[in-house]
Amino acid sequence: MSSLMASSPKHLLTRFLFFVFRSLLSFSSYFFLCFYSEFEPRDAAGQKELLSELLAFAVSGSLEYFSGIQLFTNINCNMETTGNNNNNNNGYMNQAFVGSLNASTISIPGAYKPNDPVNGKKTNPIETAGSGDPGDDQPGVETGQQGKQRASWNNDIEFLMSCIALSVGLGNVWRFPFTALENGGGAFVIPYLIVLVLVGKPVYYLEMLLGQFSSRGSVKVYDFSPIMRGIGYGQVLATGIVTTYYATLMALTLRYFVDSFYPTLPWSYCRAEWGPECLDSASQETSPANSSLVNSGVRTTSAEFYFTNIILREKASIDDGIGYPSWSLALALAVAWVIIAGIMFKGVKSSGKASYFLALFPYAVMFVLLVRALSLPGAFDGVLYFLRPQWHKLLEPQVWYAAVTQVFFSLAICFGNIIMYASYNRFGHNIYRDANIVTTLDTFTSLLSGVIIFGILGNLAHENNTSDIASVVNGGPGLAFISYPDAIAKFKFLPQLFSVLFFLMLFVLGIGSNVGMASCLSTVIKDQFGHLRNWTIVVGIAIVGYLLGLLYITPGGQFVLNLLDFFGATFVALVLAIFELVTIAWIYGVKRLCRDVEFMIGIKTSLYYRICWAVITPLMMLTILIYTLVLYEPLKYKDYTYQTGVYVFGWCLSAFGVGQVLFWAIPAVQEQPAHLGLWARIRKAFEPLPNWGPADPQTLKRYQLYVQEANEKEMFQRSSIWHKIYDNIFG
Repeated sequence: MSSLMASSPKHLLTRFLFFVFRSLLSFSSYFFLCFYSEFEPRDAAGQKELLSELLAFAVSGSLEYFSGIQLFTNINCNMETTGNNNNNNNGYMNQAFVGSLNASTISIPGAYKPNDPVNGKKTNPIETAGSGDPGDDQPGVETGQQGKQRASWNNDIEFLMSCIALSVGLGNVWRFPFTALENGGGAFVIPYLIVLVLVGKPVYYLEMLLGQFSSRGSVKVYDFSPIMRGIGYGQVLATGIVTTYYATLMALTLRYFVDSFYPTLPWSYCRAEWGPECLDSASQETSPANSSLVNSGVRTTSAEFYFTNIILREKASIDDGIGYPSWSLALALAVAWVIIAGIMFKGVKSSGKASYFLALFPYAVMFVLLVRALSLPGAFDGVLYFLRPQWHKLLEPQVWYAAVTQVFFSLAICFGNIIMYASYNRFGHNIYRDANIVTTLDTFTSLLSGVIIFGILGNLAHENNTSDIASVVNGGPGLAFISYPDAIAKFKFLPQLFSVLFFLMLFVLGIGSNVGMASCLSTVIKDQFGHLRNWTIVVGIAIVGYLLGLLYITPGGQFVLNLLDFFGATFVALVLAIFELVTIAWIYGVKRLCRDVEFMIGIKTSLYYRICWAVITPLMMLTILIYTLVLYEPLKYKDYTYQTGVYVFGWCLSAFGVGQVLFWAIPAVQEQPAHLGLWARIRKAFEPLPNWGPADPQTLKRYQLYVQEANEKEMFQRSSIWHKIYDNIFG
């Protein structure tokens, strides 16, 4: 990274653009090489697998440019096992237990088909029942017994695309730019990348592993330690809060989408009531008359006035109430929930098909906006402000706290969504590769949106004749609804067309994220009430989500959003994430988790993941939590301080979310055998349930033998506390 500091500003921007084109060129070259030089003709399954590997290769250089970390080192062009029937749906096992499973660490999308692709024979239902094979609707039974159907993906690619649509969403385009702006631009990027490597990537892979291994949702996955099941319920609460206000952001995008069809974009010009401090967002030549106004101080763009005064109808305070919902936004919110419910109507069967468009379409629009943003006068200064590191900021805890919360929202970790999606995978799917693809692509998208936003801010600073990038626009969630429209208004050729495309893209991003979060809620409900039909659960979530969402589209809605975002989502997710990591790493054990990974996909876990799971990630998040509590200042929205009763409500909401851990621990202890004493019951509640493991009954039996053999080998090991700690991490 020191090389970035030594580079000249122009050279820095040139290197970034070269990095983008390098990724595209690498993808094209690899595609040509693999198909025309070294590969024999492939069937449909082999082509899908190859496309997945190509995607991994194309995005592998994203973090490599900025942090020097190479995420993918084992991608090769041979893929010699692709043509074999190596489904690996029963686990990668010791031959002494399973005979010849012909297991492979390469996932094959064709493995979801019920017929044997080699012999044309039907697969034995006894061997595959409940293995979680998407597309078969085989009994994926969480109790280890047959009889309960569990939905599943149609193929591996749908899972990957769904994860991209979930993680690469509004958190990147909407939340990342304003978080970076509030924390010093380039001062935020370095901590963000460090936190991504030490927290985001390990936790994302961890949650994928747990979901796929157990075929359980975000609550029942804690069957490995029933006393900690409240973590899952607390995360469901946080997910529900985020789901409601994400839907209102989609309502805002729909309103802008409709407004984009006007002959003149309504946010591109000033109204008389906005006064002389308003600056038209539409591109225009600076005349001597308005030059004096520019020099007199920073002016506010018409795009910002439009968002605040017309779209939000925002109040100066909520001391007299939050007001009534906007009828136009209420209608847009209803449309958003109807679309979400329609995609979720048949569960992952329908949402998986929609994931292709939800994941890929936004990138086409973002690259168009990138070209336009970088062509604006002054854009270079804004991009430089975003990319130039400020090393002294690394000592400020607030920047690290912002980085951790951004990684949480950007990757959607520690909310239960990743566990839920992975639970619909077939047992032998190669999620190691998918985790690398999604985390790298997520980072690339955040940086790409940051360049676009700060390029626009540089242009605004240029028009206001100031060098202070941070002063040209107010921060907060509305930044994406101000800066992006402002840039579109400057398009000389068909700005309406680009506006329609952009807000369609933003809506698609919101749909992908919201479908994932709402699916997490429906999965928890379905796991608890198996007799309910999926459509009834989806309709219920949509109705409740719509009614709660009306709070956010009132004149005081942004005040409510800011409050619930901190107390109901960010803070609760941070505390429960610490509980989650400690439970997995030190109660269930890193050593046993790594054995489970090897059993499932045949991959030995590296020291990087072991050390992060056990030490670095929990300590890092614990430090951030302590900092938050010690240096806590009353939450504000812009310059408004909430009333005392509002803060009391906020902390009660946080206590309710975190308190789920204690609330659900009590019945977990009571469910233990009655003949045991209280202390023995508590200890027993920390142990996995007898049926913990793969959903397939046959695979579960082999797994139990596998664990039994491993435990027998450990009987004669040293029992000192220091040896146990060392063995848990490195054993």
